[in-house]
Amino acid sequence: VAAAAEEVRAAVGDEGLAGLVNNAGVVVAAPLEFVPLDEVRHQLEVNLLGPLALVQALLPTLRRARGRIVNIGSVAGKSALPFMGPYAMSKFALEALTDALRVELMPWDVRVAVVEPGAVATSIWRASIKAADELAQRLPPQARELYGKAMAVVRQRALSGEQHGIPAERVARAVEHALTADAPRTRYLLGWDSKLRLLLERLPDRLRDRVIAKALYEG
Repeated sequence: VAAAAEEVRAAVGDEGLAGLVNNAGVVVAAPLEFVPLDEVRHQLEVNLLGPLALVQALLPTLRRARGRIVNIGSVAGKSALPFMGPYAMSKFALEALTDALRVELMPWDVRVAVVEPGAVATSIWRASIKAADELAQRLPPQARELYGKAMAVVRQRALSGEQHGIPAERVARAVEHALTADAPRTRYLLGWDSKLRLLLERLPDRLRDRVIAKALYEG
């Protein structure tokens, strides 16, 4: 990170950096009872601490240009689903990072926004499923006995994300708006599934849980 930041500072010079987009991300999907803690640490390192490290390294040059920071979050940062716990943890924390930064940087007019897509039609789904399958093979047999059926449902729905998600261009347009608009939004919630998930979160907790459990264990 330090070396990359130095290259950026050298490239932009005294004008400063106009924008930083934090887009790195991995997905760790497994039952929380059995997920290896090293996998959770890796999830948080990439999805949370990586963006923070870049912000810390580049903030002086961003401040000089009154630049902007755009974090690529997810609706998972507002709605945690079973077997996606580590991923949701990282995205909830990224929301907190965004909210804190947004106010801390107000004195220098450094705007901070978060993009919150649902399913996006990209190949990341297949890569994530492959990683989840490899992780599942390392879990003890008891994990598959207890959670195998529900995990298969989650896997199938993840596969549909590549087919039915919003185009990646829509996410790109939101990022462009956050970087260039005179009055950028603080949040960009994208996709019908994101809006549906937020509606789900407005239900009483026990009703919300029953709806999700029915889809997993009875669907």
